[in-house]
Amino acid sequence: MCGIVGYVGPDQALPIVLEGLRRLEYRGYDSAGVAMLDGGLSVVKRAGKLSELDGALEALGDIPGSVGMGHTRWATHGAPTNANAHPHTDCEARIAVIHNGIIENFTDLRSGLEKRGHVLASETDTEVVAHLIEEKEGPLADRVRETVRELEGAYALVVLSADEPDVIVGVRVSSPLIVGLGHGENILASDIPAVLQKTRTVLPIDERQVVEVRAGGVRVTDLDGNEVQTGPFEVDWDVARAQKGGFDDFMLKEIHEQPSAIRDTLAGRVSDQGLLAMDELHTDTDVLREVDKVFVVACGTAFHSGLVAKYAIEHWTRVPVEIDIASEFRYRDPVLGPDTLTLAVSQSGETIDTLEAARHASRQGSKVLAVTNTIGSSLAREADAVMYTHAGPEICVAATKTFATQMAALHLVALYLAQVRGAMFPVEIVDIVNRMRELPGQVRRTLGLAEQVHAIADELKDARDVLFIGRHTGYPAALEGALKLKELSYVHAEGYPAGELKHGPIALVEEGVPVVAVATECHVYPKVLSNIQEVRARGARVIAVASEGDQEIAAYANHVLYVPRVPELFAPVVVTPPLQMLAYHVAKLRGCDVDQPRNLAKSVTVE
Repeated sequence: MCGIVGYVGPDQALPIVLEGLRRLEYRGYDSAGVAMLDGGLSVVKRAGKLSELDGALEALGDIPGSVGMGHTRWATHGAPTNANAHPHTDCEARIAVIHNGIIENFTDLRSGLEKRGHVLASETDTEVVAHLIEEKEGPLADRVRETVRELEGAYALVVLSADEPDVIVGVRVSSPLIVGLGHGENILASDIPAVLQKTRTVLPIDERQVVEVRAGGVRVTDLDGNEVQTGPFEVDWDVARAQKGGFDDFMLKEIHEQPSAIRDTLAGRVSDQGLLAMDELHTDTDVLREVDKVFVVACGTAFHSGLVAKYAIEHWTRVPVEIDIASEFRYRDPVLGPDTLTLAVSQSGETIDTLEAARHASRQGSKVLAVTNTIGSSLAREADAVMYTHAGPEICVAATKTFATQMAALHLVALYLAQVRGAMFPVEIVDIVNRMRELPGQVRRTLGLAEQVHAIADELKDARDVLFIGRHTGYPAALEGALKLKELSYVHAEGYPAGELKHGPIALVEEGVPVVAVATECHVYPKVLSNIQEVRARGARVIAVASEGDQEIAAYANHVLYVPRVPELFAPVVVTPPLQMLAYHVAKLRGCDVDQPRNLAKSVTVE
């Protein structure tokens, strides 16, 4: 998500830090700031793009100092404002902190700090770190280590102190952090492009390690202070590829970011007892208890995530759910009122069709809960409650990790509805939440199918039509697989409920037509096998996505992609990554631009 750059060396730090931040602009951000050490600590930060920060620095006069750091923020806690921009300081403005990730227990930490007399100036989870460090004694690295023991979450921290003006301290707990090793100078950063202006020798900081960066060298320790040995590597990428994390395209990078994106969506939303803690919704639970119907409105990929949510909400809460394509919703005169809840799903929060559907629902008296990836978006501001997906910036036009996180967020909403309405026993909710926590690792395993998927794509690259079929939650997965293939490769593809084939679409099946069948373990699995046999009998080439351990499916398919066994309501989360990779590789083999498909825009802001 956020961009981090820190410099220690003989040169003036500010130009180097700003150049590093510019090289990280591709990550997406909504505010930026710098902190420099030169006798004291100077901090300048502004909401908006780097040009806003440049203007503020020009007005103030450049800040001297050979030790400094900078940050581009993509908001997770608090709207994009000057006050919420990083760096954040302690009460005496002697310590500055920048941060990537989420501090899950920041609410409790903030409350404790305020009771102890600290005055916090922002809404962020980051600021609490500066104040916690302020309370500690000893060398800065020891104070950071002691503070990390109080934090829960996934994050990277970088810290400056006016009392130790020769060092930058960083710590990694899940979020990436690297050091660019120079001669008499070193750069600490969240991603490789920021250091390539000075060096191509990169030292990766591993999980739960602390790094002290000085001009003369780098020291890496574990959280107990024991020194650890790590080896650098040489970067042979150009800057463009470095921005993509070594991947050829943003789409492939973002497909591989899905495990961490799902983890971030789940972070901070589960209590110590394993139940859901959704105070962020700021919604009276009595309102949710009185809801007797849920409407889901969304477009494109978000519509497919909403269809998965329909299955989950109805199964777990027994509340009926209607799902509408947002562009059609208000024109059919839906019956809404105070006893209805409208879930409006939009990655950007600016999709005009979804925004207008949410406004229509609100005018009819329905409570609107937005599920979006963008803090401060129009949808987030206008909704009664907001569930942020925390997927981080998505550069590729075609949605990948935002689809995964929308599904995870909507599952949390469904479970929370069941929890507040008493529709499930607490032990059932705890069990499901624990299964959700396994999803990042299970999705990571599906990414290991890349070579097999590429071989299948080579067979499909000249196809004229491809059918995707599935039943129950396999149906929205089929819809999403078809959408990805047509978006990226311009091959005609359609997704159908497998049971509907015999009502018309089976007329399209002839010798050699590819049919992608979602056939994971579920209560309608035997029926899916019957549908596969129907298309095989008419000459289709079947590519099945099945659950690991399924020996039966191989007799009915030309190719089988095995994914981890998960509860059937979670199946689309593990099924879609190989379908995304299939669309990606077909598109690449056909010479298409996967990051910027023709005629498409990332956010559709016109009707």
